Amino acid sequence: MSDIEIWGVIILLAVATLIARSSFWLAGHRIHLPKRAQEALRYAPGCALAAIILPDLLLNNHVMQVSWHNPRLMAGILATIFFLMRKNMLHTIFFGMAVFTIVRLL
Repeated sequence: MSDIEIWGVIILLAVATLIARSSFWLAGHRIHLPKRAQEALRYAPGCALAAIILPDLLLNNHVMQVSWHNPRLMAGILATIFFLMRKNMLHTIFFGMAVFTIVRLL
């Protein structure tokens, strides 16, 4: 690809991203979702987070490893328990990374 083609692709992707992300903002309050759809969208962030985090916790070198020998899974489980007890996200992040580092080094 030439430099002009690469810059053209970058510009087109930037415009497409701008349109996709600003469409709801530009439409404002003119779009009304049904109540059922609004209720379903409440769970979207949690589902997206689970879709990102669970594969990372369960896969080790592209192989599913659900055992105590998986340091990511151990850190995730212990960090979840820690969060349920303390309800502090920043402390949970530090705790989870500390557990991951200790388990990985052992």
